Amino acid sequence: MKILGISGSPKRNGNSEQMINRVLAMAEKRGFTTDKVFLSEMEVKPCIACGNCRESDECPIEDDMEKIYPKLDEADAIIVASPVYFGSPTAQLKALFDRSVLLRRDNFKLSNKIGAGIAIGGSRNGGQEKTIQVIQDWMHIHGMVVVGDGGHFGGIVKKPFSEDETGTKTLDDTIEKVCDLLEMMKKT
Repeated sequence: MKILGISGSPKRNGNSEQMINRVLAMAEKRGFTTDKVFLSEMEVKPCIACGNCRESDECPIEDDMEKIYPKLDEADAIIVASPVYFGSPTAQLKALFDRSVLLRRDNFKLSNKIGAGIAIGGSRNGGQEKTIQVIQDWMHIHGMVVVGDGGHFGGIVKKPFSEDETGTKTLDDTIEKVCDLLEMMKKT
């Protein structure tokens, strides 16, 4: 089973990418295949609401989203990380979310996949829950099965993540929950 990690940060090697690397390494130790999308390395233009995806399974916008669609489709679980930008995910991540409508219109291709969100902010209450809520809303709209860290919304971290033991525990608990659920699904 495959877990896709998405970092919505435009910053290379920043906290979001490091958090995705951490959770994917944990998943690999449990025997899962992983893949990643770092938006710092890609260009995803915003949706222009042209309506082309209502009648076609292709988006006319030429950018790196063409590389992302198959990764989303092939994943059994998706974990999304974003820094908090004014109480929300980044514009880059929102562009990916909006452009994923193509997969929704193509028979809900993300439906029943496991989804989880993680967010990092400048303070303990820096908008992480609101950011995760937007991530989870995207997942719900696609019909995904959304999990948190076992007791809350998901990975809620204060930057720098490497110094936040409390937040790092929520990261670890979130990926463990994703892996546990995938293992349960595999048994059925």
